[in-house]
Amino acid sequence: MPTSPALPANVPAATASRATGLAHDRDLRRGLVYGLLGVAAFALTIPMTRLASGPAEAPQLSAVFVAIGRAAVAGLLALVYLAWSRAHRPTRAQWRQLALTGIGIVFGFPLFMGLAVLHVDAVHASVVTGILPLVTAAMAAWLLHQPQRASFWLCAGLGTVLVVAFAWWRGGATLQLGDALLLLALVLGAHGYVCGARLSATMAPAHVVSWVLVLALPVTLPVALLSWPAQPVPMASWLGFAYVALFSMWLGFFAWYRGLALGGTVRVSQVQLLQPFLSVLAAVPILGERLDAATLLFLLAVMVVVNVSRRLARTTARQGSS
Repeated sequence: MPTSPALPANVPAATASRATGLAHDRDLRRGLVYGLLGVAAFALTIPMTRLASGPAEAPQLSAVFVAIGRAAVAGLLALVYLAWSRAHRPTRAQWRQLALTGIGIVFGFPLFMGLAVLHVDAVHASVVTGILPLVTAAMAAWLLHQPQRASFWLCAGLGTVLVVAFAWWRGGATLQLGDALLLLALVLGAHGYVCGARLSATMAPAHVVSWVLVLALPVTLPVALLSWPAQPVPMASWLGFAYVALFSMWLGFFAWYRGLALGGTVRVSQVQLLQPFLSVLAAVPILGERLDAATLLFLLAVMVVVNVSRRLARTTARQGSS
């Protein structure tokens, strides 16, 4: 019986192609899980920052101390961790990327966000920061050369429109100083995410954020000491500060950068569309802020958009591997 000589050669190629596709899907799923863990940690950042700083009419810890002090505490912990794990020292090129990452995640985002929550409540700030996934995805597509199909961008844009519409409605159809400060925080934070994600391809994600924090210590530690509160501060404010120092500034990035490295910055960053609504939910018991039915409807709509964008991203990943 005649046989085709091409068959034995095609079978291994097809098997390898399927294996590659399955590996892409597995990495994306793992990346999304890690990304969600990071988002869960980051979701409490705004309520806890507000708890630590207090409102403008009743300030507690200063915005500078909360933003820079949390990085100093996390930097000291990171120094111990790097010594314990015997982490390799970064190369000269990696030091540059670490510095760029630190400008965004150590200084830019925490400081401007901390200043913003003095002017707007946690619910408002949480929703405005919902555009962070789009900003992150746009920067990733530009800096990391991760193009996506138009349908993916349309879906991401729809989620962003929902978030912005919610922020506009909550703000009484007006823009405030806090919104401008949040915009600066978003741009700098997104740049830090992308730079950190790039480093996570060549360094352990836990080492990336730890080296960033250690590199910033010569600045963060003196500023933290100089801005140490002169007056007694309630224990609740210190608890808020402890959370943003340990989880928001350090441990959350272990999961977040791992997720970005596994699943791709453009794709995994979209799970951050859930972050503002998780923050809103957290602001109710922590700060006693109000949660209404309209907020829950926006939450459901954004969850649907995130799921659709995730499916579009998976389709793109498979096609790219075939």
